[in-house]
Amino acid sequence: MNNLAVRSVSGIAMAAVALCAAFLGGYAFAVLAALAAGMMFVEWRRLTAGWGLGWMIGGFFYALVPALALLLLRDRAPQGLELLYWVFIVTWTTDIGAYVAGRAIGGPKLAPTISPNKTIAGLVGGMVSASLASWAWVQYVMLPLPLLWLAPLFAAAAQGGDLFESWLKRRAGVKDSGTILPGHGGVLDRLDGLVVVATLTALCLLAGVLQ
Repeated sequence: MNNLAVRSVSGIAMAAVALCAAFLGGYAFAVLAALAAGMMFVEWRRLTAGWGLGWMIGGFFYALVPALALLLLRDRAPQGLELLYWVFIVTWTTDIGAYVAGRAIGGPKLAPTISPNKTIAGLVGGMVSASLASWAWVQYVMLPLPLLWLAPLFAAAAQGGDLFESWLKRRAGVKDSGTILPGHGGVLDRLDGLVVVATLTALCLLAGVLQ
């Protein structure tokens, strides 16, 4: 099985687990969020070993805050399940759109010194695909309308999170943050966009934007 097939199969399996745990909520989703946060922190510590106490503390909050954000969205937000699915949809369609547009169009690089494979076309493609998917989901389940204009902004921010993780790996001198996820590398590699989108969505909820 080639790398794209492995990546696709494992990606579908991970999405199915996340969607099912989110649907069940309660302990099932809390355990998944805690497990993901713990694995992220382990990988962070491995990447930043010897970088100092500040990096360890930063990694603790980098793993903890999005996990708490996901739990807040699921358990405290009106239409919590639907809003959580919106977070997943925006994150995943950003990745897919960026990959497809980057491969199909190519063109100028987005940040060649950090991640040579990422392109401006990929950035735009991720924003467009997330916007379209967000529009469809918001209309279908009647979520707050501000999510329509937040989607492209969060899609761009998610790709910024991807670039940050790429910079982290480049500084550490590794290709992937880990090897636990076939075709995807480590947990940090897979969740770098979700970290950003979940945190920003929770902040907007707390700030009263999603009314």
